Amino acid sequence: MGQKFFNMAITALLVFQLTGCGTILYPERRGQIGGRLDIGVVLLDTIGLFFFIIPGVIAFAVDFSNGTIYLPAHPPAVIYRAADLKQIKFDPKHTSLAQIEKIIKDQTGCTVKLTQDNVRISRLKSESDMMAHFAQVRPDTQDNRLALNR
Repeated sequence: MGQKFFNMAITALLVFQLTGCGTILYPERRGQIGGRLDIGVVLLDTIGLFFFIIPGVIAFAVDFSNGTIYLPAHPPAVIYRAADLKQIKFDPKHTSLAQIEKIIKDQTGCTVKLTQDNVRISRLKSESDMMAHFAQVRPDTQDNRLALNR
């Protein structure tokens, strides 16, 4: 029984190392191109090098190629659930962008400029439309959670 447990533990460790620690621990980081290295992922991959050279090298290669070895460039400041979002109703036909900016400032305390190049305005009919839209724009939006950077 001891040998069987040891074999299963070694197999599990090898599979874990072969897929890359960062890829398993932080799948939402996939696709990052660069940035600061996550020392925790580097240490876990390095442990793989000390015990098993080939799986350790593969873990580093997988994590670097996926981008999961890097810390997120801008970690989300706030995580909202759909139930936590506050709905503000207004008549879009009779409201200017400046008035919408003021509504946002009054309700959230955040200043926005809706005329900036990196701002996209969409007309949505419901909360589920909003969450679906966020999921298209930010594929890492999952399970009705929305991460907003401040």
